[in-house]
Amino acid sequence: MKLGLITSNEGKLREFRSELSRLGIEVARVDESCEEIQADTIEEVIQYCLKDLKSRGVGDVILDDSGLFIDSLEGFPGVYSSYVYKTLGCKGILKLMDKISDRRAHFSCCIGCILGDGQEIVVTEKVEGRIGTEERGDKGFGFDPIFIPEGDSRTFAEMSIEGKNPISHRGRAIRAFALALRKKVEV
Repeated sequence: MKLGLITSNEGKLREFRSELSRLGIEVARVDESCEEIQADTIEEVIQYCLKDLKSRGVGDVILDDSGLFIDSLEGFPGVYSSYVYKTLGCKGILKLMDKISDRRAHFSCCIGCILGDGQEIVVTEKVEGRIGTEERGDKGFGFDPIFIPEGDSRTFAEMSIEGKNPISHRGRAIRAFALALRKKVEV
C-alpha cells in the first residue's frame, strides 16, 4: 500500500516512513496543501483539512497536526506551535519560562487520513513530559531540543529516531493510525 504524506517537514516524513515501512506501507511526500484554520484543537484543524481534501477528490493521503502544550502557560503554544516555533523558537519558549518552576508539558499529535474509497481515519495521541532549562541535542526538529519526555532525562533531540519513535506523540499516533488502518483495509 502507498500513502501520500502532506508535509513540508522532512523530520515528519522520516518518522512516518520509519514506523509505517515495517508494515509494508510506502510513504511518499505529495504536493497537496490544506489551509490550516485557526482553531481551538488540533483535531479541528485535521477535520477541516480532511473535509477540504475530500471535496477536491484527494485520497490515499495522510496528514498530521501536532502541538506542544505547556501547563504553566495555559496550553500555549498549543495549536499555534508551528507559528510560535518559526517566530520565537526554542529560545523564546525558554525565555517565557525563565522563572517558572512548573515545567510540565505534553506534545499531542492528530493524524488524519482519507483512503481512496473515501473512508476516513482520525487518531490522536500524546506524550507527557517537561520543558528543559536549555536546548540540548541536534536530532529531531521543532521543539525537540527543549522537550524531555516523562521517565527520561534526555530531550527528544538527544534521541535517535529509533529511540524517539516508540515514546513520542507522533510515533504513538502513527501506531494507532496503523492499527485503525488494518481494521479498514488489508495491509
